[in-house]
Amino acid sequence: MWETVSPGPGYTEKVGEELGRLLTPGDVVSLVGELGAGKTVFVRGAARGLGCDGVSSPSFLIVQEYRGRCQLFHCDFYRLRTMRELEEIGWEEYLEGRGIVMIEWGNLIPEGLPAEFLEVRIDPVEHSAGDRRLQFIPRGGRYKILVEELSQRFGSLE
Repeated sequence: MWETVSPGPGYTEKVGEELGRLLTPGDVVSLVGELGAGKTVFVRGAARGLGCDGVSSPSFLIVQEYRGRCQLFHCDFYRLRTMRELEEIGWEEYLEGRGIVMIEWGNLIPEGLPAEFLEVRIDPVEHSAGDRRLQFIPRGGRYKILVEELSQRFGSLE
């Protein structure tokens, strides 16, 4: 695991951008955090690292697709309640490795996540006006390596 504290949206986006530069087709990232934590801001940064533009919250569409150096599927499970609802949107097709899948509220339907993925937790820091703790929790070997590389790369930018 690696964690860093973000003093604001610009920093959160910058960390996301560094992660985006490391992601490859088939990677799955689950973002967890309360409403307004910065999940979409983080995805916007990752999208920039992938060469994608115009990222917005997919809350009403469930999945938005962006094209950059590879496809980015930006998903939001907030309005979904069951695995069946997820299956009805063709979820398995998104996990076939054609692109990168980033899921806001992935924790709401954990059975929809693959065996290996990267969990990014974004939580407010106690006694702070706007700081956020970003935790990168690898769920599998590929993601352990990814988190190690991110911490090394990002550490050199601070």
